[in-house]
Amino acid sequence: MAHRVHHPPDLIYPAGTQVVTLAEVAGSNGIVRHPRGLVCVIAREPKDLEHPYRVRFPDGSEESLHRHQVTMLARYKEGDIGDPSDAATRQGLYDRIIFRCVIGSQAYGLAGEDSDVDRRGIYLPSAAQHWSLAGVPEQLEYDDAQEAYWELQKFLILALKANPNVLECLYTPLVEFATPLAAELLAMRGAFLSRMVYQTYNGYVLSQFKKMQADIRNRGEVKWKHAMHLIRLLISGIGVLRDGAVSVKVDEHRERLLTIKRGELPWEEVEEWRLSLHAEFDRAHTDTHLPERPDYARADTFLLKARRAALAEELP
Repeated sequence: MAHRVHHPPDLIYPAGTQVVTLAEVAGSNGIVRHPRGLVCVIAREPKDLEHPYRVRFPDGSEESLHRHQVTMLARYKEGDIGDPSDAATRQGLYDRIIFRCVIGSQAYGLAGEDSDVDRRGIYLPSAAQHWSLAGVPEQLEYDDAQEAYWELQKFLILALKANPNVLECLYTPLVEFATPLAAELLAMRGAFLSRMVYQTYNGYVLSQFKKMQADIRNRGEVKWKHAMHLIRLLISGIGVLRDGAVSVKVDEHRERLLTIKRGELPWEEVEEWRLSLHAEFDRAHTDTHLPERPDYARADTFLLKARRAALAEELP
């Protein structure tokens, strides 16, 4: 995967940052004082991107330059190499989607009239795209449409680590599109389940509830929707260890979970339910028949098969 200098469009370079000029800097008489491509240093950053930077040149002189006139030295040296942000548009990665499904509230059976439709999936770049200098991003995102697609290798790694969102993709009943290769992956989804679900799910819920308790103490606020999904995650994790499958729909717990979402269940009762679920999770972990680790070899064999299939022009 390509790794580049993090460069969000709203980033303000702090004082001391080395930058490169993207345009010539002329004096009042029109004579060029500093050529394009000169390395200089930010002497003072602006309060926002509407105002210019104060930039110090190697000769000690300073000029006011706007954001479009400079770029970070580290980013300038990278050029177009490994630029995954351009790769999606330039090389048509969205045409390489092999799997698309719906997760989130719609899949859980917890959706309301204002609930979004969260689509997730997998894309498999062609061999040429994967091997090129530009590389490919680990994830494609349509923020406005609530859609995201992982590159196959990233998806497999997350699944092997028992990432809840990725495992739910493999077990959601709302599959909208799957190529034959993706269907093979769904058929082997049990290979990704292991006792690691206990550590991943339980650890995340514990850390998030600790933050929520701090919010309650400091601000008196409860994020009820988040609390609902944390409880749902514990229920799901228990089901994985007991049944050897990810149960996405909440069914029998739906009404009580929605009560939490609406803020109608006292926090003390939410905490009591959480603690009882943690104890149940502990017992499920002790009794589970799942292996200690997922089937890394099977996942690796599948990835190699997919990479070979990507040599062909057709989407496998």
